[in-house]
Amino acid sequence: MARALYIHWPFCLAKCPYCDFNSHVRDRVDHAAWQAGLLADMRHEHDLAGGEPLDSIFFGGGTPSLMPPALVARLLEEAERLWGFAPGIEITLEGNPSSVEAANYAALASAGVNRVSLGLQALDNETLRFLGRLHDASEGLAALDVAQRHFERVSFDLIYARPGQSLDGWRTELARALSFGTGHLSLYQLTIEPGTRFETMVRKGDFAPLDEDACADMFALTREMTAAAGLPAYEISNHARAGEESRHNLTYWRYQDYAGIGPGAHGRRGGLATVRHRKPENWQAEIERSRHGIAEQRTLGLREQASEAMLMGLRLREGVDLDAMATRFGLAPEQLCDPAKALFYESQGLVHRDGARIGVAEAGMCLLDALLGELVPGQLVES
Repeated sequence: MARALYIHWPFCLAKCPYCDFNSHVRDRVDHAAWQAGLLADMRHEHDLAGGEPLDSIFFGGGTPSLMPPALVARLLEEAERLWGFAPGIEITLEGNPSSVEAANYAALASAGVNRVSLGLQALDNETLRFLGRLHDASEGLAALDVAQRHFERVSFDLIYARPGQSLDGWRTELARALSFGTGHLSLYQLTIEPGTRFETMVRKGDFAPLDEDACADMFALTREMTAAAGLPAYEISNHARAGEESRHNLTYWRYQDYAGIGPGAHGRRGGLATVRHRKPENWQAEIERSRHGIAEQRTLGLREQASEAMLMGLRLREGVDLDAMATRFGLAPEQLCDPAKALFYESQGLVHRDGARIGVAEAGMCLLDALLGELVPGQLVES
């Protein structure tokens, strides 16, 4: 049964040129209509995936910090009425670090949010302009300070391996980021995603992405510095002090069920994959017709589920327990992970094993995508 709830708020003030998330810019948002729609979507999901109290709720986007605090409070009130909350529930809200949104932090904390994830993305104004961010560096750091005073737990994002960035420049920036004492950092290499404005700019020759060797050096430096600061990587791009890992995201990476509501939200429940309508207007129309926003739901075969579980679990430093996963999906451990290749990559120091548990070693994380293709048998995805 789902013990995590994802709520998608699709609206932004502007579309960042690197972003391929389901975000939309609208001149006006009818908050009353969106409240009614999200409540209906939530109730429908509960009717199908009700059960144990929720361990985590995550408001993602888009820019959920643009939501009126009263709307956030109403959604949390309904979620608690429907599912109940487990002791110590983690309630995260993503936000942009603008002064306008920071002014809502006290009200959001009063509404029940106890963790925020801030999209700082960079610590200097020139880079922020390149990334299309609306805040400047001083505004972002002021918002971080406000957040750390109002919320029990805070995370922020930075994007590195940017065009023209040097290794020494990233070392200085990351050291400054670590000095703020934040318990969780999400550190992403800049990737040029299909369909984004950055893809068009690269194709036109407006800038060139950083070369792979420089990216690899920055990745290694990132792992070294965060570990030394007491925030080791627990996932390929996420770093935290012990106990401050994102419990909601661990739900995904450990392949546990979760409910997803709002435009474009994905969910997993009882072997079913659900996807909501992406475009806000289409989602609203489906709510009017059906009292939910589902565009598609399909049954996942056990092999497909096992493949997803392996590909997600091997992103984590902890790796996966092959025996437990084999029992869960009714497969043999060797069907989940190629034993000969696992042995070979272990001999190369790229894979670690402890009994039935296998994971990608520190030295292999920079080669994660290639290793996943080697370790997880291709036939696993066949139904």
